[in-house]
Amino acid sequence: MGTAGGAVFPETQQSFAARAAGVFVSPVETFADITRRPDFLPLLVLGVAGNLLLAETALARIGMERIVRSAIEQSARASSMTPEQLEQAVSQGTKVSVAFAHLGGLLSAPVILLVLAAMGMAITSAIFGSCVDFKTAFSIACYANLVSVLGAVMAFVMILFGDPDHFSPRGPAPTSLGFFLDLRQTSKPLYALATSLDLFSFWLMGLLGIGFSAAIHKRATPFSVFLCFFSLWTTLVLARMGWSSLG
Repeated sequence: MGTAGGAVFPETQQSFAARAAGVFVSPVETFADITRRPDFLPLLVLGVAGNLLLAETALARIGMERIVRSAIEQSARASSMTPEQLEQAVSQGTKVSVAFAHLGGLLSAPVILLVLAAMGMAITSAIFGSCVDFKTAFSIACYANLVSVLGAVMAFVMILFGDPDHFSPRGPAPTSLGFFLDLRQTSKPLYALATSLDLFSFWLMGLLGIGFSAAIHKRATPFSVFLCFFSLWTTLVLARMGWSSLG
């Protein structure tokens, strides 16, 4: 609340445009405003639209057959397959993967945002003893996810103007170390680690730290909350590396 001449006035809410810009230029003040008056619908629509555009552009520009063929040729089982078996696997994989690509473009953003919100609620409750309601947690996740939307824009540009033969869905933009590695000459666990070391992933976790710290009225510092997300991220990366070594 603000005061002037003894009168009390409610604090004004930032517009959506101001909040979206503030995530990048003044995140502390912006997330403080978001936690006071949470909203998420425009960000949810933007996230779904961005993922759909990226998925459909990749299907049109790269082609699912090329993506599936590259994945199979780089797998351990490719060396034991005859040319006929390889073509059959590519054909079957393409049909299934196209359906999943359409569905993933539609559902991946809401699912990821729900997971981030749930993680934030669990961290603040179990570790810092403060409860954050779902609307606030989901709003924080949606606004923090704006950096992922920016990453999707970069990937979109790379798909349009990059070399289709060197496209990798796990490292589509030059924001991770994996983008600069050749999977054919890199061990799978190392490649999984390299694609996980993405600038935008750390940026996202930093924003989540700021947002959930604000939501619990700074009973924990943004860095403390960031470390909790980072610990969960590290566990996920290690699991990815272990799973990739089995392929």
